[in-house]
Amino acid sequence: MRSNCRRRQAGGDRAATELGRQGRSCVESVPARFERGCSTREAARRLTVSSSAAIKLIQRVRAAGNAAPARFGGHRRPLLAPYEADLRGLVDATPDITVAELRCRLGLVAALSTIHNALRRLGLRRKGNL
Repeated sequence: MRSNCRRRQAGGDRAATELGRQGRSCVESVPARFERGCSTREAARRLTVSSSAAIKLIQRVRAAGNAAPARFGGHRRPLLAPYEADLRGLVDATPDITVAELRCRLGLVAALSTIHNALRRLGLRRKGNL
């Protein structure tokens, strides 16, 4: 038992890694034991996972209705998509404009790298300073 405790303390995000190490059966066993009247911490102790992992799993079951992990990733819409026509028009009108000047002229509150990425997506390369 002592070696399990040390192993758990050594990891970074214990809740995420412990359930992964135990496998799918543990993910299904904790909610099953909880539904039968066992406390979350008791179920965690019997299945040799951290109480944090078991508590987070029960919270996920209560919120989503099942123990399946949530989806992650996917497409993220570009932040400057509404300004693409304005960006293209300014670059066409003033070819030597810098990214910082673009930000000022459009009145954007965005990082220079965000504007640079939007220009790259549009196929418009900009030099940092001229």
